[in-house]
Amino acid sequence: MKQVAVLIPCYNEAITIGNVIDKVKSTMPQALVYVFDNNSTDDTARIAAEHGAIVDHEYRQGKGHVMRSMFRKIEADCYVMIDGDDTYSVEEMPRMCDMVLDQGVDMVVGCRTNYLNVNQRPMHNSGNLLVRFLINRLFNSNVPDIMTGYRAMSRDFVKTFPLLSNGFEIETEMTIYALDNNYLIKAIDTNYQDRPQGSTSKLNTLADGYKVLKTILKLFINNKPLLFFSMCSLLALIVAVIALIPVFTEYLKTGLVPRFPTLFVGCMLIILSFLSLSVGLILKFMNLRHKQLVQLIRNTMH
Repeated sequence: MKQVAVLIPCYNEAITIGNVIDKVKSTMPQALVYVFDNNSTDDTARIAAEHGAIVDHEYRQGKGHVMRSMFRKIEADCYVMIDGDDTYSVEEMPRMCDMVLDQGVDMVVGCRTNYLNVNQRPMHNSGNLLVRFLINRLFNSNVPDIMTGYRAMSRDFVKTFPLLSNGFEIETEMTIYALDNNYLIKAIDTNYQDRPQGSTSKLNTLADGYKVLKTILKLFINNKPLLFFSMCSLLALIVAVIALIPVFTEYLKTGLVPRFPTLFVGCMLIILSFLSLSVGLILKFMNLRHKQLVQLIRNTMH
């Protein structure tokens, strides 16, 4: 029988964690529920254990550290990641697991179709829309919800995913890695509800938003280096041409180059343009080699 592991990273979720575990166990009685407590100062760990979860601890602060430990320690055929804040519906969880176990899907994204209506934080909503637009445009995809913390994943994906982020930007990193390495991604609509009274979000709109955007830029450079450095190369070349046209025009008229600093800067920009393109080509071949290694690792897992 194939094993399903439900992974719940937690930090100060004593108000909601018991309810989340009960719902998961009722919907997925065959699954093992793991709660990794991340230095909670309330009774999260105790309540989780009382409700039948397997409790472990991660002492490095941050959701990324928690998920890294979970992915490393836990063995299963299907992994379901869900937050402990009781905002996600578990009704779709069996179907999400079936898509992974029976249909060969590597990642099922639980899309919060009503998120913009329920969430009362305009900055969060705007940030989610911006991140979705950027990633889908940069990676030529159509993932409806990038930031959702509700996903079902294959063992293949979990055991080959080199998670680098430490905080709430891990969902963005997961999505980009899956897209760039041709994992099969499917989306399923799920219901979202706001946190119950007394439960507070750990997200900082500006700080975490900055980290997410920085992660997108970093992963864009890593995964599509030729495109990024070609854009830089083209920009430098355009600026160089604009700077050099008046210099050469004046030279053709007078035979003199009175704007020598402009000539020097323009020539340096042309050299920078070619260097940038060269770097992009080199990194492109290195990235291709990395993808080949990932594919070889995936082949050995089957």
